[in-house]
Amino acid sequence: MPTNEQRRETAKRKLERQLERRAEQAKKRRLIAIIGGVTAVVVLIAAVVAAVLLNRDDADDSAASQTPGEDSSALDSGPVTEPPADGQLPPFTPSANTGADCQYPSAREASKPVEPPRTGKVPTDPAQVSVSMATTQGNIGLQLDNGKSPCTVNSFVSLAQQGYFDDTVCHRLTTTPGLSVLQCGDPTGTGSGGPGYQFANEYPTDQYPAGSPGVQNTVTYPRGTLAMANAGPGTNGSQFFLVYADSQLPPQYTVFGTIDETGLATLDRVANGGVQGGAGDGAPANEVKITSVALD
Repeated sequence: MPTNEQRRETAKRKLERQLERRAEQAKKRRLIAIIGGVTAVVVLIAAVVAAVLLNRDDADDSAASQTPGEDSSALDSGPVTEPPADGQLPPFTPSANTGADCQYPSAREASKPVEPPRTGKVPTDPAQVSVSMATTQGNIGLQLDNGKSPCTVNSFVSLAQQGYFDDTVCHRLTTTPGLSVLQCGDPTGTGSGGPGYQFANEYPTDQYPAGSPGVQNTVTYPRGTLAMANAGPGTNGSQFFLVYADSQLPPQYTVFGTIDETGLATLDRVANGGVQGGAGDGAPANEVKITSVALD
C-alpha cells in the first residue's frame, strides 16, 4: 500500500506532466497563429504586387494584351446608371456638358512637336466630320462623331492638321479572341508616345455616373468602331485604335467615330497578315504606316 509520501510524489509528477502538455499545446497554438499571420501577410503582399504589376502593365503596354492602353477622363455624370442588358454600347444622351469645356492639360514631353488644341467650349455641329487616312496598306475612311465626343474630335483634327500622324506606324495589332484592333497614333512606334497633353473620356464613359459599377462591365465595341486608347481616366492623348471585329471591353475607351467599308477592307487585309512572329498581339506582320490624315 503506497505511503502518503509516495502518493504526493505521484500526484506531483502527474501535475508536472499536465503542465508540460499544456505548455506544449500553448506553444503549438502560438506557432500556428504566427504561421497563419505570416501567411496572411504574404498573401496580402502578393495580391498588392500583382495588382501593381497588372496596372503597370496596362499602362506600359499601351493596349495591354486585354485592353487598348496608352502611356500618357475624368468620369462625368451622365443619365445612364446600368449597362445595356444586351451587352452593347449604351445609347447616347447629350447633356449640357457635351463639348462645354474641353481641357488639355500638359502631360510628359510631346513625342513630336505639336501645339495643343483650342480649349473651352467647342462646337458639336457638324455632328459628323469626314476624314481620309492614307496608309501604306490602303486608304481608311473615317467618320468622326463630333456630336458625341467633340473634345476628342477637336484633338484628333488638330493633330491631323499639324501633320502629327504623318509617317507614323500603327504599332500594334491584336488578333486574340474578344479583342481585334489595330492601334495607331504614336510617333515613337513603341506604344508609349503622346502629344504632350491629355484629356478626359467622353462617350460612352460619360453616360455613366462617376464611380458607377457600369464602367467596370464589359460591352461590345462593334466592328467599324474608332476609339481612343488610354491608360486610365484622364489619360487620352494621341493613340487610337480601329476595331475590325467585335471586341469586348469595359466602356472606358472614348468612341469618336466609325470606319467606312473601304477602311474595313484595308484592316481585314492587315489582320489576315497576322502579327510578327505569329503571336496574337504585337506589331503587324505587314507594316502599316500612316502617310497622311486629311479632312475631306
